[in-house]
Amino acid sequence: MEPATRQLVYVTRKPVEALNERFHERGWQVEIVGNARDARRALRAGMPAGGLLDLSSEFHLHEIGSFEPCLTLPNVGWVAATTTGQLQDATLRRLVRDYCFDYVTVPWNGDRIVDSVGHAYGMVSLGEVASNDTTGGTEGEMVGSCEAMLALFRSIRKVALTDAPVFISGESGTGKELTAVAIHERSSRRSAPFVPINCGAIPPHLLQSELFGYERGAFTGASQRKVGRVESANGGTLFLDEIGDLPLESQASLLRFLQEGKIERLGGHQSIPVDVRIISATHVDMRAAMVEGRFRQDLYHRLCVLQIDEPPLRARGRDIELLARHMLERFKKDGSRRLRGFSPDAIAALHNYSWPGNVRELINRVRRAIVMSEGRAITARDLELGDYVEVVPVSLAQAREAAERQAIELALLRHRGRLGDAAQELGISRVTLYRLLCAHGMRHMESEPLAPHPGGLASGA
Repeated sequence: MEPATRQLVYVTRKPVEALNERFHERGWQVEIVGNARDARRALRAGMPAGGLLDLSSEFHLHEIGSFEPCLTLPNVGWVAATTTGQLQDATLRRLVRDYCFDYVTVPWNGDRIVDSVGHAYGMVSLGEVASNDTTGGTEGEMVGSCEAMLALFRSIRKVALTDAPVFISGESGTGKELTAVAIHERSSRRSAPFVPINCGAIPPHLLQSELFGYERGAFTGASQRKVGRVESANGGTLFLDEIGDLPLESQASLLRFLQEGKIERLGGHQSIPVDVRIISATHVDMRAAMVEGRFRQDLYHRLCVLQIDEPPLRARGRDIELLARHMLERFKKDGSRRLRGFSPDAIAALHNYSWPGNVRELINRVRRAIVMSEGRAITARDLELGDYVEVVPVSLAQAREAAERQAIELALLRHRGRLGDAAQELGISRVTLYRLLCAHGMRHMESEPLAPHPGGLASGA
């Protein structure tokens, strides 16, 4: 239940008194600020808040850019107010698209703005507190304060507002199921079932019956009717993990269901309407899978209406230490002695290791270290990372290459593989970024070809 008074930070050079009064009438405590410094001060408490960014009130472009640190705060639901045509500017368009729940165009309707800010506030109240997004899961919670994770939290809140299919891509062990659960729990379907199925863990000859169920007598051993996973998720969310491993036969059946919204149990002749939201995930390179004929393009485009990219652990900076400490607190009861934390060599090893198994590997190493540690602090040896304490000496050229690669990787993660936006952030041309991707073997991270499709959005869109 919302508190009687909600905080609103109204960022403007020209406050509209009638609008201010309307917010007060609807139970808002309004603080009017005119610059980024005052906005940061007003939002310092970290409690859920609404934000109205009045871009129409004659802010200079460099001033608008200074608001970005405020816009990234996950505890604030931002709505922007713009003039007609103002979003033609690529920088403004990016800020509104990436950080705001909604925008309105002046001349505005007061009730429309108040309702929109109220909705944005309601969404952030459901979920994350800055630097600590938590959702229940079998292997821990979503925790992070790096820009890549804050962008992920924003994406979760946005896609939860719709019923469109979501496609989650990322390396194994990054927590794709936790993201799917977070989307479900923030959606209008949260009171209905969340049903996961791992498409790569079920033998192909059993997958059809697992997905769609069967009638009694459909095959030898079918002694009674079984409801499939799709039907079990009726009204809720169906999570198809490792969708890239789905056999072609099952791909055809799934496509038919997505097109018709109906299923037939094996051995049955009745079409059963089923209302589910589909979230799918995979670590497979889907472009290569489609080129090689292992995955249907028409099914992929049905599933990938909205896309979310899970950042790898190696790209999350100090989040690695944050996650390690979080797991230590969660599982320290497994050990026989009281542990006070991680030794300096363990912290160094955590950051020097590349984490090919991502968060899942980090959890496993910390849990094992809790049990095996013989001291008061977990060491690099306890984590079985003793070889990663000392940083191997590198040449200046190697250091520059590594820094360049990391900067490109983080920019692409922040902008979900969009070359135009990433290039703008990096201060280089789109063609130069494309050349660097080829040089570093990072073509798999782009989400768009070099040349824009006819009729498509511009690179800054």
